[in-house]
Amino acid sequence: MFRKIVISTLASLCLFISHSAMASDYLLASGDVVRISVFNHQDLNAEVRVSEDGSIKFPLIGLVPVAGKSIRYAESEIARLLKAGGYVLKPQISLLVTQFIGSQVSVLGFVNRPGRYPINSAELRLTDVLAMAGGISSTGGEVAVVKGTRDGLAFQLDIDIPMIFESNSPEQNPLIMAGDSVFVDRAPVFYVYGEVQRPGAFPLMRHMTVMQAISTGGGITLRGSSKDIVINRPTASGANQEIKVELTDRVSSGDVIFVQESFF
Repeated sequence: MFRKIVISTLASLCLFISHSAMASDYLLASGDVVRISVFNHQDLNAEVRVSEDGSIKFPLIGLVPVAGKSIRYAESEIARLLKAGGYVLKPQISLLVTQFIGSQVSVLGFVNRPGRYPINSAELRLTDVLAMAGGISSTGGEVAVVKGTRDGLAFQLDIDIPMIFESNSPEQNPLIMAGDSVFVDRAPVFYVYGEVQRPGAFPLMRHMTVMQAISTGGGITLRGSSKDIVINRPTASGANQEIKVELTDRVSSGDVIFVQESFF
């Protein structure tokens, strides 16, 4: 039963994405397959692939450049050419994308629905893409890595996701283009051992203090000492550095917090 529910949910999601991507502002790209229908002229109906040069080949009118153009534009351009050539007096064109190949973005890592998604707008931003992938998972981090090409050059952006909502700068929420990939890494973790109620590994929250970290582990046991806490912190060289800390000190990714036993 659970499997059926999952399959049904995925089917509904695919249908939703398909309907969204069919919107008239979807930008066609090389590799996309489109089905073109001409009302009352079934002999002109065709299913074609957008070529590498960005055009489609349509009966009577030949090559029509469509890459980077919207579905609405492609429909009106085909209608215009059919009418201009005297082939159809009042052409009514319907274009349906059956395979989205070119205009896609890959969303990977710790998101709820990783996969490839069609870019259905020229104004698609990082937050839109993360929403399409179901948002960041419970174990996901706060940084999204965006990779792609601009003007023929490879680029990479490391975006602090909370800053998108704290800042009004558009650079914090970049535009996503066809062929881009977005990766969300696992949230950083810290470790608590020794005289705590629940020793183990826990997600590191932003600006977390030693006191907050220990509280995540259930707090100090009756045998533990809040004055004898050390952190084993990994260094850039790969070695560990032992640091005696106070409860108000900040915790870093990979820290191993050890609460020692009180001898008094």
